[in-house]
Amino acid sequence: MERAVMTLLVVAFFLLCAAAMWLGWRRKAAAQRATYPDFPSVPDDLGEPDAAMTGLYVATTTAGRWQDRIVAHGVGMRGPATLRRHPAGVMVARDGARDLFIPAAAIRHVTTARGMAGKVMGTEGLLVITWRHGDTEVDTGFRGDDQGAYQDWIAALRPATEHTTDKGETQ
Repeated sequence: MERAVMTLLVVAFFLLCAAAMWLGWRRKAAAQRATYPDFPSVPDDLGEPDAAMTGLYVATTTAGRWQDRIVAHGVGMRGPATLRRHPAGVMVARDGARDLFIPAAAIRHVTTARGMAGKVMGTEGLLVITWRHGDTEVDTGFRGDDQGAYQDWIAALRPATEHTTDKGETQ
């Protein structure tokens, strides 16, 4: 009898913890909806991609704050995805979730990183695209199956990332 009571207490504790995490996730998403507008939908006329890479969509975070995951509008869940580069922008085709589109004009910087939102590697294993979304900048992280292709992606997206200052200088 005593063992059954202890088992029920442990199960109840874990259920309580899971419910608290779920409620916290929902509360964070509701609070972020005020800060982040809905993410751009994928245009119908994208055509064939210039390049594609399979891998893992890691997260979208506030730019420069690699642990501040954005969970609003369904972009918070990590999962398998295909990154596709088009002249109009970059599409993250996520398995089992809404696709994410990053317009080429919104891209500010592309680089590699060691980690983002709970996914940390010992090497520069993530491709990170910094882009303008509404009034803020966000980072979208992708861990590609072929990390050797990262430099090609960075070079290809670089023209979209070079922005000029008011004095005509490139940043």
